[in-house]
Amino acid sequence: MNIAIIGCGYVGCAAAQAWQQKMTFMVTATTTTPERVPTLQSVAQKVVVTQGNDREKLKSVLQNQDIVLLSIGAKGANVYAETYLNTAQTLVEILQDTPSVKQLIYTGSYSVYGNHNGALVDEETLATPSNDNGKILKATEDILLAASSEKLRVCILRLGGIYGPNRELIKIFSRVPGTTRPGNGEDVANWIHLDDIVGAIEFVRLNHLQGIYNLVDDANFTSRELLDSLMVKHNLAKVQWDHTAKTNRSYNVKVSNQKIKAAGYKLIQPQMIF
Repeated sequence: MNIAIIGCGYVGCAAAQAWQQKMTFMVTATTTTPERVPTLQSVAQKVVVTQGNDREKLKSVLQNQDIVLLSIGAKGANVYAETYLNTAQTLVEILQDTPSVKQLIYTGSYSVYGNHNGALVDEETLATPSNDNGKILKATEDILLAASSEKLRVCILRLGGIYGPNRELIKIFSRVPGTTRPGNGEDVANWIHLDDIVGAIEFVRLNHLQGIYNLVDDANFTSRELLDSLMVKHNLAKVQWDHTAKTNRSYNVKVSNQKIKAAGYKLIQPQMIF
């Protein structure tokens, strides 16, 4: 089986490593960063340096592929449209003339739901992004889903916050101990461990899933609960909250993971690892 991973960062690299261990898989990885080529050569049989809107290079990458994993990440808020929309549009155009590809899996974000004041949302909830980047991510989903057909199954995983090896929670929140944060900390923190992102991607591939699936763990902590637990675990100064200051967080939802579990996926890390 031939698999192309478009955007081989933290998630894509882990997926490549897992797939490469299956002797019958041929993995092609793309990156926009030439310096990453040696690293990726250790987890993929072929590595291509290309931008997501380079039609000719992407076309050559996708030739004879069976599966495409789109796992891109913007390197700054000002390049969201270029990174996500342009790549999705280019990819969809090429896939129309690439009949070998039977499945497209995209790792998106639950931020597309917008702000529902902590209410429970599932895949049937109308996505109403509350900022420009969220709107770009939603438009990217729409472009990809519109490409689905009898011959091409498109599956979107709306990921929670990503953590795991070399991206532990204590590293992510390294500047937080002893600080005062705006708001009351009652917004819901939706996270997912790298193990489960890789596990769910493989589950989607094996079961030919299509459509939208949320991918978050079972914890459903508030930001206050998460940071309190993290500081206690590492014996660090607790975080204080300033109720008079408005939080700048543009999305607050409690994300349901029932759909992917109902499909048969069992979480590897259902609770957060502090």
